[in-house]
Amino acid sequence: MSTEARRDAGMVTAELAVAIPVVVFVLLICLAGLSAAIDQVRCVDAARAGSRAAARGDPLAEVHQLAQRAAPEGAVISVSRRGGDALVTVRARAGGWGGVVPTWTVTAAGRTPVEQAGR
Repeated sequence: MSTEARRDAGMVTAELAVAIPVVVFVLLICLAGLSAAIDQVRCVDAARAGSRAAARGDPLAEVHQLAQRAAPEGAVISVSRRGGDALVTVRARAGGWGGVVPTWTVTAAGRTPVEQAGR
């Protein structure tokens, strides 16, 4: 093997040493984005379930518990009534693994008309 061929082989090793961490970082960002998308879907499901329970007239504690079961871990849930609607908002933080990848706040709201007794 010539001297030039050996030097080229060393360059490939150096290039790989730089490229592999970049590829791993991009993969982490993609996984964090996927995790945020999954958490968004879970927030939507929790908001819908909570607003349906609130519209039925379930106790506030039950509404919170139902929404909390469907929501991502650490989600903040708020329940209110506006006009004739029950409104449940679910907010959670996604991503941010080890401070290396970005953090997103995902939010979903469910609004359901309040059921009237005797209908």
